[in-house]
Amino acid sequence: MDPDDRSSPNRSDGPEDAATGDDRGADEQTPTDKEYTADESRDDVDGGGAEETQSAAPPDPETPEELRVALRREGAAAPIDEHRRENRGPLYRFRHDMAGPYMWLREVLSSLAIVFVIGVLLFAVSGVWPPMVAVESGSMEPNMQVGDLVFVTEPGRLSPDAATTNAGVVTAAVGEAAGYRSFGEYGSVVIYQPPGRGGSPIIHRAMFHVEAGENWYERADKRYHSADSCDELRNCPAPRSGFITLGDNNGAYDQASGLAEPVATEWVTGIARARVPYLGYVRLITTGKVEPSEAFDAVVGSSLRVPVAGSTGSGGDRETVAAVGSVRPATPIGSVDTSSGRVG
Repeated sequence: MDPDDRSSPNRSDGPEDAATGDDRGADEQTPTDKEYTADESRDDVDGGGAEETQSAAPPDPETPEELRVALRREGAAAPIDEHRRENRGPLYRFRHDMAGPYMWLREVLSSLAIVFVIGVLLFAVSGVWPPMVAVESGSMEPNMQVGDLVFVTEPGRLSPDAATTNAGVVTAAVGEAAGYRSFGEYGSVVIYQPPGRGGSPIIHRAMFHVEAGENWYERADKRYHSADSCDELRNCPAPRSGFITLGDNNGAYDQASGLAEPVATEWVTGIARARVPYLGYVRLITTGKVEPSEAFDAVVGSSLRVPVAGSTGSGGDRETVAAVGSVRPATPIGSVDTSSGRVG
């Protein structure tokens, strides 16, 4: 037999096997297939990550700033997980809620705290309590008005150089010589409470000082009494050492009208330093010294229109306007009486 005619397993099967092997190798080694597979896998990974990122819920807002940012992002009308916020606890809600009962409670308590702190600071400066009093009557006008809130200090505190007594009071006579003024006139305005007097203290100006037994008739300004001699002038000679006092809008000394004897130093409970208009009405209304309508008339300056009898015309009834005053004599602590024996 011809050796060439013999079948050779390697020769007959080799090309097919080689082709098969080449095809298999090509399939496994084609760069395009590798790149496509890699890209496809990468797309699958990237796509899955994007889907996970988009589906992930945003983090819970932990601070008010994050809450505001989230509200702006989603719209003010869309609340941020109210159920989750309600479960944070009362303290968190008290501090961060921008509406509702917790917000109102926070505002009320913070306002009271501010008022308390201011009161403590004023007490530390003034040394007396209350450090502010409300004016109830008009005897110190125009330098003090009804409804003014007056800041006072204890006697001897923040005394000016012109003061001649331990109480730190500068009389009008000394103030004129030294050029010391307070509330528009010479001398200090004192708050005093005579022994046995009921009601609120009196706030008047210290005019001059007298000694016990002194005949002070010649020193007195005749505009503020109607006596012709010391015998006709009340509290003359002076029954005690003290200050002769006067309301700026009154026609007689307190001692000449019988409101008080000369004001002893120990009767002086405070010295007026500054005033804030109208704020005293809060005190006067709450203590029943002034009606709300009276305070409103005084602050706003409203008036009542009063018809005049017999004044009619073609255009209807003619009216004239009458201003209704709201000043009524009274007194504070928290309020002070500026009337002088109800004179003036």
